[in-house]
Amino acid sequence: MLQAFGKNGHGLIRLDVGASLDAALWIDLLHPTEDEVARVARFGLAVPTLSEMEEIEISNRLYREDGADYLTVVLPGLTDSATPITGPVTFMLMPGRLVTVRHHTPRPFDTYPTRADKATSGCASSERVFLGLTEEIVARLADILEGVGHALDRVTRDVFGGGAAQKPEMLQQALEQTGRQGDLLGRVRLCLLTLERALSYFGQTLAARHEGEALGAVVKGQMRDMQALEVHADFLSSRVGLAVDATLGMVNLAQNVTVRIVSVVAVLFLPPTLIASIYGMNFAHMPELADPWGYPIALALMVASAVGTYFFFKWRHWL
Repeated sequence: MLQAFGKNGHGLIRLDVGASLDAALWIDLLHPTEDEVARVARFGLAVPTLSEMEEIEISNRLYREDGADYLTVVLPGLTDSATPITGPVTFMLMPGRLVTVRHHTPRPFDTYPTRADKATSGCASSERVFLGLTEEIVARLADILEGVGHALDRVTRDVFGGGAAQKPEMLQQALEQTGRQGDLLGRVRLCLLTLERALSYFGQTLAARHEGEALGAVVKGQMRDMQALEVHADFLSSRVGLAVDATLGMVNLAQNVTVRIVSVVAVLFLPPTLIASIYGMNFAHMPELADPWGYPIALALMVASAVGTYFFFKWRHWL
């Protein structure tokens, strides 16, 4: 799918489907077809394939070709079936035009067009649109980190809250939730790394750009924002480790309680078992066998031994 946006006052306006791309300031390609690639290729741009975008070597992620800069970053988003995914997005930046290529749906690409005029850099040029998009992406990553923090707050509150939270199924859910948040946190850190590299590369080319000096402050501001998010991500990583350790500790405590109860029940039956074993022997001379009160006395001894063992455990606070 191809979407094209042109300048409209201080903001962006979506161009009609099939309209000429000459007036387009930003062209967004989602799952580009051969026809859409051909329409963009006439501007001298070589649209990379998904396999080329997934190459991890820096020479394939950040490079210049025929006067256009190709910057590939990894961003979180959704697939066509609404499944969370982290995938590559390529920014092809040339004088007067920005082309983005993606095969999934990062949320900033849906929210930025309606608020492009509110971005710090504005959207008067392709460079400013690029910086506006990166600003929206950084804000989205900040929202995700905040969501991770709230999720960890709920997990730690449940784990340390006692009561129903100590049930095995609740502890399992807490451990699963912590694992999901840790995985999401790792994805965000990867996104920040690739985005920081792309902005650093873009900053090195500012001297040759028309608005290089004016955009330098914007780039530095976004770099500081990403560094702050990286510090926040490190803090959340430590919280993930704490939540995992605390949950596993509670699981061990719950298991210990269960084992202790089983052990106590087994010990309570040891004295009665000993008495029953003695009177189950098959010796020829056992005086109690001829006594009419032998059977009830043996039962009373077994009950008394179990009750005595129980109160002894209570006295020692083992129960």
